[in-house]
Amino acid sequence: MTAVTWKASRTETPARVASWKSMDAVSRKAKDEWLALFAEDAVVEDPVGPSMFDAEGKGHHGKEGISAFWDLAIANVERFEFVMHDSFAAGSECANVGVISAFLPGGGRVDTEGVFVYHVGDDGLIKSVRAFWETERAMATFTQPGTA
Repeated sequence: MTAVTWKASRTETPARVASWKSMDAVSRKAKDEWLALFAEDAVVEDPVGPSMFDAEGKGHHGKEGISAFWDLAIANVERFEFVMHDSFAAGSECANVGVISAFLPGGGRVDTEGVFVYHVGDDGLIKSVRAFWETERAMATFTQPGTA
């Protein structure tokens, strides 16, 4: 399976292109390439609000904070697959609707349904990512090898 499956509009807008590049870099575990997509003062909220990745729910700020988010939430996952069912672009933003599957060490898998909002600046760099998903719903999808 391709790591990024896009079933939504293919009309290129700056935010949609940035979202494609972001998903592609994550799927290839290309941290430096992923970080280069962000503005210096960018913010990542994944998910929005308090979570296991952000106890205070204030987001991960700047490249240093976003790099730490990678190390916490992305680095330990063996691979990601993205399936985007829809995408709504407006102005300098787009909201993608889909599922991100995280394949964990030992063969476990978690499927996270959500809405993933990207905002870019005039330079095309990502100013913010706001991911709307529910921890309980994602964890309810957890499967271990031999249980699916």
